Amino acid sequence: MSYDNPPPPPPPNVPPPPGYGAPMGQPMGSPPPSNLVWGILVTLLCCLPFGIVSIVFASQVNGKWQAGDAAGAQSSSDKARLWAIIGAASGAVVIVLYILLVAVGSTTSSDY
Repeated sequence: MSYDNPPPPPPPNVPPPPGYGAPMGQPMGSPPPSNLVWGILVTLLCCLPFGIVSIVFASQVNGKWQAGDAAGAQSSSDKARLWAIIGAASGAVVIVLYILLVAVGSTTSSDY
C-alpha cells in the first residue's frame, strides 16, 4: 500500500442546508395563527358553544405544527377562525334581536 497521494483539501466553508438542526418532520417557518384569543373572546362575550369549538381547534394548531403536519395545522387554524366568526356573528344577531324585542315590547305594553 502506497500513500504517495496527499490527502484532499478540506471542503470550502459551505453554509448548512436549510432546516439544519431543526427536528425531523417539523416544517420550516412559523406556525399559522392559532386564533385562540378570538375563540376565548367569543366564548366569554358572545356565544359559548361556538367559542368552545373555536378554542378546541385553536389548541390543535401548535401540536400539529410540532408534529410536522403543516396542512393539518393550517386546517385547524382556519376552522378556529371560522368558528370564532360564526360565534361572533350569531352573538351579534342575538343581541340585535334582543334589542328589537325589548323595543317592541316597551312600545306595545298594555294596561290591565
